[in-house]
Amino acid sequence: MKMKITCLIIDDEPLAQELIGRYVQNTPFLECVGVYSSAIEALSFMDTGKVDLLFLDIQMPELSGLEFSKNVPKETRIIFTTAFDQYALEGYKVNALDYLLKPFGYNEFYAAALRAKAWFEEQADTGSNSSDGFIFVKSEYKQLRIDLKDILYFEGLKDYIKIWIKDQPKPVLTLLSLKVLESELDPRQFMRVHRSFTVSLENIRVIERGSILMSNGVYITIADQYKGKLQEFISGKSVV
Repeated sequence: MKMKITCLIIDDEPLAQELIGRYVQNTPFLECVGVYSSAIEALSFMDTGKVDLLFLDIQMPELSGLEFSKNVPKETRIIFTTAFDQYALEGYKVNALDYLLKPFGYNEFYAAALRAKAWFEEQADTGSNSSDGFIFVKSEYKQLRIDLKDILYFEGLKDYIKIWIKDQPKPVLTLLSLKVLESELDPRQFMRVHRSFTVSLENIRVIERGSILMSNGVYITIADQYKGKLQEFISGKSVV
């Protein structure tokens, strides 16, 4: 299976950034989409974009890699890179795929990258994200089953989400955040297009002038930071 694993490098040491960046560049199935000197800086990317894999230093000022890792969506995997071997056990408690002890060479790096590749291929083959075709959400003290094919879009309202469903005039309201919800959804079916909206790609009818027309006739604005990813989706489906 051919695939590209997108990754971030988060390390406060310039030499380590350069080394890992070179290793990533030399690994055909990896693609670096960002390099950050602190976990604080990386937070802005994690809030707006999705990434498959983090090469994450543990010992960093202000916010440690371990603290940062607890806020990472579960579909994003982590390979810790650190000079402090006493952190190894704690690192695995946050479901790290691997642990690279500095200084490490390309052979060690490549072995860890291969383990990440195998993990992502397994997930793709099993279709683990929302593989049953439905989700359960808590609403009005009940657990409601909702078929994914019937969902038009999710609308975020601070601590709540409105789930707009085909042929239903009123949305389902549930106490949840869009960021948490996205970790449960298949990115091949749903895409974040605005800070407050995640849409069903199957139910898009028209994309024009910075907005999307959904199948129920509602227009949703595409925020600038999400336009690139949406354009990639369009290009992959375009026949002209």
